[in-house]
Amino acid sequence: MTYLSYFAYMLEEWIAVECLKKYFFHIVIVSVTISAILVFFIVPLTILFFIYLTNLLLIIYQRNGEVKADPLSDVWDSARKTVASFWDIYARIWHGYELHGVENLPEGPGIVVYYHGAIPIDYLYFLSRLFLWKKRLCLSVADHFVFRLPGLKLLLEVTGVMPGTREECLSALKNGHLVSISPGGVREALFSDESYQLMWGNRKGFAQVALDAKVPIIPMYTQNVREGYRMFKERRFFRQLYESTRLPFTPPYGGLPVKFRTYIGEPIPYDPNTTTDELVEKTKTAVQALIKKHQTIPGSIWKALLDRFDKHCKTD
Repeated sequence: MTYLSYFAYMLEEWIAVECLKKYFFHIVIVSVTISAILVFFIVPLTILFFIYLTNLLLIIYQRNGEVKADPLSDVWDSARKTVASFWDIYARIWHGYELHGVENLPEGPGIVVYYHGAIPIDYLYFLSRLFLWKKRLCLSVADHFVFRLPGLKLLLEVTGVMPGTREECLSALKNGHLVSISPGGVREALFSDESYQLMWGNRKGFAQVALDAKVPIIPMYTQNVREGYRMFKERRFFRQLYESTRLPFTPPYGGLPVKFRTYIGEPIPYDPNTTTDELVEKTKTAVQALIKKHQTIPGSIWKALLDRFDKHCKTD
């Protein structure tokens, strides 16, 4: 190697090192950003994976046992118990999940009204523990887009998820079931935030059904649900997109192992002298009272994480 070629080689090496030094900070920033994005979305995606896995296991159970019975019948109870046990273990490990106020649920029919987090995983925990503790199925009113998701038909049927027409709700209540609904629905999931604002709009159907069926309404709320999973700050474009399509385009993020405690409030009894509007306001006030009593506002992720180590909590 001549001196000239050796000098050229050293110059190339030096330039490469200098370039690396120059852009090293940018490379680190990009790497950290990509890692953060993966971390923020990995838990929500994992939950979605487990949901589809649950549906697959139910299909295997159905085919192996040649089960053709009504998905809401007792024939499916062993499968429901297995599914509920899995989600209850997940709830205990990841969120230290607690359920308070089960004694406030009526023995007969009633409508459970709850605040909708970015991901209603807390509601899934509630359903699982209720079934394990009381062997009781609570039918769920879901947004129409849920039924457009492919590959979840059997899971929705076995767990009692329904579109929630007036006729379906009245029939379920007549048969002695609990029926749950979040009046805020997807809008509340997408656009509420750590202030825990209820976004019910003009939703009155649940109150009218309660009056028609002559059943109580039971308020419910999960502490720190917004600290576990969050949505990006509301943008006018995404709000307009949702209002025009009724589809949730903004993905949730988070999945931090914060403390979850679900509180079931005292029932609002049926009163034939109460109007629909009055019952809506009573229910809203009851849910807001649970939030005010059990939630730090605005929500704090750090406090929600520290709550995992707090063995003392206020119950109803």
